[in-house]
Amino acid sequence: MEQTLGIVIIAVVAAAALVAIATLATSGRTYDQIGRGGLSLRDGSDRPAREPARSSAAAARERDDEIRQLLEARNEVRRRQGREPLDVEAELRALQQPAIDPGIVAEIRALVVARNERRARRGQPPLDVEEEVARQIRDLGGDT
Repeated sequence: MEQTLGIVIIAVVAAAALVAIATLATSGRTYDQIGRGGLSLRDGSDRPAREPARSSAAAARERDDEIRQLLEARNEVRRRQGREPLDVEAELRALQQPAIDPGIVAEIRALVVARNERRARRGQPPLDVEEEVARQIRDLGGDT
């Protein structure tokens, strides 16, 4: 009986090894497809072809439309609460303006002051600090 048990164990392990090798040989790229599909959140390579690129004009329009829908929904909530609705287009424009960090404004002001000191050493007239700060923020795409 003890000799039979050893033979059975060896036969089962050998059969399992053959099945594993056969499965590996026939699986192909099946394991590479795990986790991909319509609900996948992997690297985006399985993204549908109809979706516009994030930087395209179509994507910007779609983003603006979605923001506009959210603002209109917020206005509906305000109406139900008896409050005055806000101008959706004005809110959308305000959201599209880049926010300027006060630290960046202070850094720009310090650079303008340093530039004025260099200009004074060269005998050139100084720049208006506030006007120059506002100009550089406009050049960065911000609003003062």
